[in-house]
Amino acid sequence: MTLVSMLLALIVERLAARSEWWQGSRYAGSWFRLTGDSKLSELARHPVGQYGWILLPGAVVWGLLCLIDHWLVTTLVNALLLLLAIGCWKYRQLYKQFLNAQDRNDDEAAFLAMQQIRHQSGLEQEDASYGQSLVWLNFRYYAAVLFWFLLLGAFGVISYVILRQLNQPAEPEDSSMQQLQALLVQDHEGTPAYQRLMHLADWLPARLFGIGFALVGYFSRASSTLLGYFLDFTSPNEQVVIEVATAAEPIDESVLNTAEETAIMVQLAKRNILFFLAFTAILTLAGWLG
Repeated sequence: MTLVSMLLALIVERLAARSEWWQGSRYAGSWFRLTGDSKLSELARHPVGQYGWILLPGAVVWGLLCLIDHWLVTTLVNALLLLLAIGCWKYRQLYKQFLNAQDRNDDEAAFLAMQQIRHQSGLEQEDASYGQSLVWLNFRYYAAVLFWFLLLGAFGVISYVILRQLNQPAEPEDSSMQQLQALLVQDHEGTPAYQRLMHLADWLPARLFGIGFALVGYFSRASSTLLGYFLDFTSPNEQVVIEVATAAEPIDESVLNTAEETAIMVQLAKRNILFFLAFTAILTLAGWLG
């Protein structure tokens, strides 16, 4: 039923999930507000307890699914959780604004739409092109989510969404998010625990999907780039994803930051997702996945 849940979520997200009610960020925000208004804030403030606070919602849902232990309920709940986790309607709208601006040759509007995407997603690679930025966004909202669902089910999906939301810039009007980010304890190097967990959560998926980029793109260039990062635990994961994707789909510098470049990179990301869906189907047919 793993594959069925994935396909249901992807189909519904593409056809029907077109409001904030279908965005995981809305429900992660509810968890953050609940924490600020209750004794959960003490758990979040504790150097060790904050890890439990991050993982608690996923553990509760996983425990409930184990208690119910019904395949249909599990399939539907997993599909719903996946749908919320991959929900990125606001980014789709901004991307459409970008394409419309490109069609009418309005470079300033196209730039502003892409800057909103980059800011809201927390992209740190300032020199990344438009297409590279969208590849990273695709990784965060699809590839990594599907990976953790395959590995840890509902627990992995919910935990990843909470980490992803914590690592995105807080909107000026979102005081609960700002207070929570300030509340979470930093380590001796001054790095919040949620940032370290996010790096670990993205590390393996970035390299596995890098293999996918090599297989659906320019293999020799992408694989050689990926090998340089395979045992690298310090480089930013977005740098790994962007550089491997760029090597897999070489693009002339003259078309960087244009609709053509973004379309090419988006298609590369989509081919990669389709490749891993096919791989999941093979594992399911072979009996290695439920």
